[in-house]
Amino acid sequence: MTVPPEELRPAADLPPPTRDEWRELALGVLRKSGVQASSPEEALASTTYDGVTVAPLYDAADLPGDPGLPGAAPYLRGARPVRGGWDVRQRHEAADPEAVLADLENGVTSLWLALAPEDLPRVLERVHLELISVVLEAGERTGEAAEALLAIAARRAADSGAAAGLTGNLGADPLGLRARTGSAARTGTDAAADARSGTAGTADPAGTAGTAADVRADAAMEEAAGLARRCAAEFPGLRALVVDATPYHDAGGGDAEELGCSLATGVAYLRALTGGGLGLEQAFGQLEFRYAATADQFLTIAKLRAARRLWARVAEACGAGPEPDPADPGRTLAAQLQHAVTSSAMMTARDPWVNMLRTTLACFAAGVGGADAVTVQPFDARLGLPDAFSRRIARNTHALLVEEAHVARVTDPAGGSFYTERLTADLAERAWAWFQEIERAGGMARALESGLVADRLAATRERRAADIARRRFPITGVSEFPNLDERLPERTPRPAAPAGAGGLPVVHHAREFEALRDLADAQETRPVVFLATIGPVAAHTARASFAANLFQAGGLATVSCGPLTDPGEIAAAFTASGARVACLCSGDKLYGEHAEAVAAALAGAGAKRVWLAGRGDHPNVDGNLYAGCDALAVLRETFGDLGVGRTAPDGPADSGGPGTDPAAGGGPVTAPDERGETR
Repeated sequence: MTVPPEELRPAADLPPPTRDEWRELALGVLRKSGVQASSPEEALASTTYDGVTVAPLYDAADLPGDPGLPGAAPYLRGARPVRGGWDVRQRHEAADPEAVLADLENGVTSLWLALAPEDLPRVLERVHLELISVVLEAGERTGEAAEALLAIAARRAADSGAAAGLTGNLGADPLGLRARTGSAARTGTDAAADARSGTAGTADPAGTAGTAADVRADAAMEEAAGLARRCAAEFPGLRALVVDATPYHDAGGGDAEELGCSLATGVAYLRALTGGGLGLEQAFGQLEFRYAATADQFLTIAKLRAARRLWARVAEACGAGPEPDPADPGRTLAAQLQHAVTSSAMMTARDPWVNMLRTTLACFAAGVGGADAVTVQPFDARLGLPDAFSRRIARNTHALLVEEAHVARVTDPAGGSFYTERLTADLAERAWAWFQEIERAGGMARALESGLVADRLAATRERRAADIARRRFPITGVSEFPNLDERLPERTPRPAAPAGAGGLPVVHHAREFEALRDLADAQETRPVVFLATIGPVAAHTARASFAANLFQAGGLATVSCGPLTDPGEIAAAFTASGARVACLCSGDKLYGEHAEAVAAALAGAGAKRVWLAGRGDHPNVDGNLYAGCDALAVLRETFGDLGVGRTAPDGPADSGGPGTDPAAGGGPVTAPDERGETR
């Protein structure tokens, strides 16, 4: 047997490459490809929605410094010294005891219950609370839900004679509720009184809502502090408050904005808890942070690592010591407890099966990023309440990653990566600056009230929306590779979410394309666009495929004439197709020879608009389709040309609402008249 050397160095005789050498070689390749740039960084670097630059190459010079050790401040590498997996947390928003038991019997280790307080006893009747954690989400009825859960635990403790071993979180989040609904949370007493009197959600013609909201906000903070005191005294494994950052993500915010908002909210809660009688370390121990995990795995990993580092900085500034968590001696109270939930904004209603891929990537990133608990949303979340199959797929995603891929066997596997460490540091810097801006504005409550948060998120949302419209932010199954023949699974509609006039919007990245798909599907016959494929198959296939993909993203079918060049024959095929819009598809050389004549023949045959797939100006051509063009503007113009949506009495679900036209971008029911860069 051959014994390998102790140290194998394949490149031992080669001089170490330098970054300057890489730049020279990379720039040469780029110039051969027709890219004109002074450096490869200029040509290949990208910028996140938070303004963080992602370079094409990283090396040891990019490392920001010593990241520390797992389980030690600043907790960049994890809140515990040793990682053994994560808490598999499944969300339930329907009172279905059998579904809850099925989850617990098949790998779920904690429950996230978005239920009414009166449903908790029935749902938890056969659940062993000493074996799992329970996290509540009751919105304005948080106080009632907390009392219901604590009463269940007290009764069981009295029956068994043992102490109530309750773990989880009561879900108090007054500022998060205000962000979602625009209204201050009421105390449990107020909510119960309104529910009994039937005045919940009624209008306020006297204009006293502002004063009442301020009073309720203070009362909600006091109620949360009271719950925290009770947890600290009676239930050491139970936390009272959630710092939910997902409303800011769901409103279209960037990762640094989500982090900054969470820090400002956490600090506001620390002030309320210490002002309510808790010690500093106790106050830290009453908070759990919730973040969105997306299919951008590196940004999610960096976000969760940055969140722990930033919260450790807050703890340091406050003077919090390394007091061990009584419910988990392996971690300190100052270390951030993280719950990652796969992003709602990235989920699609169309081709929902692709959501399985998105949530798998997000779950992987959350696990690698060090989240303590992870929730995978079922792939059919946009369609309604999940069924047994989709819940099983959601929980099995964890099992595949932990048990088969062994993702959790290594603590902070991304640690030491030049790219990940730099991205973490840059993201933390941006988030800290945003947090300081919120604090200068008077804190999170004032920033929400003044519109500072809403305006910042709106600016980021608009930048992302522009990328989605131009398909620079591709959505598989929606803006890319749509399947017009798909049959969506049917699901039970989910309960209506609490609404508020001043709440942050809830964004789905696919919304605009899906609204057009809904409108096209609602027609008696699917609208058609004619593809004038000029010349042989080899010449027109690439651009015909591109054009078909673009039009089908809006639910428009496409038909082609085959490999023709004669304008009369192409015009005859157009007339036979019944279409009213056409698109020329071929190579640049054939465009120079035939585009003008073919476009003129199509216009003469009744085409209301003639597009051309590719760039270049040609007589009789009305606009161009190309990579990076505003696909939504093209589709809306095409819908207008086809007369689709002008007389629709009601907009489809997820559109601008009744009486609006998705073909005009959710505005009034009129044909759009803007072409942007597609002209």
